[in-house]
Amino acid sequence: MRLRFPCSIALAVTVIMGAWAQATEYTRVNPTASAISFTFKQMGSEVYGTFSRFEATLEFDTANPTAAHTRLVIDMASIDAGSSDANLELQKPAWFNTPQFPQGVFESTRVKDVGENRYAVDGDLTIRGMTRQVQVQVELNPQSGIGLFNGEFILDRDLFGIGAREWADSVVSKDIKIKFRIVAPER
Repeated sequence: MRLRFPCSIALAVTVIMGAWAQATEYTRVNPTASAISFTFKQMGSEVYGTFSRFEATLEFDTANPTAAHTRLVIDMASIDAGSSDANLELQKPAWFNTPQFPQGVFESTRVKDVGENRYAVDGDLTIRGMTRQVQVQVELNPQSGIGLFNGEFILDRDLFGIGAREWADSVVSKDIKIKFRIVAPER
């Protein structure tokens, strides 16, 4: 008579250990390899830009994504919208008013696992001293010991008073598409 019980236990332990071994933590961000970009329409043409200086913290465990937390601090003066004239204009009070509000900050408040390495990250976004709740769609692509967190959301510039006065009309689109790629080595 063959005993099946020990084989079943061995199979269960293997499955559990395999699932446990796949849990990965990400707690450091590589800012040099990471990027933040944006696109918008100006007089019907698409404009692309970036922020070159930012700091990010990350606490993310694939075994418990709902406990994740991230904070991103962007140096608003590091904006590059494609020309020095545009970059100077964006520093002014009608836009980001960087002398008074030098940083933009995103801090997560909730993370929801939506399946297949995709997450809905709710958080508080502060720009120009105004804080609004936003939801960011993020996809984790693990690659050889590195986590690539790719995300995007639409920023309604009217909610933050960005581009006020003469820019408030349709010269510049109201919706700004924000994209980012955060690179974090496995821990």
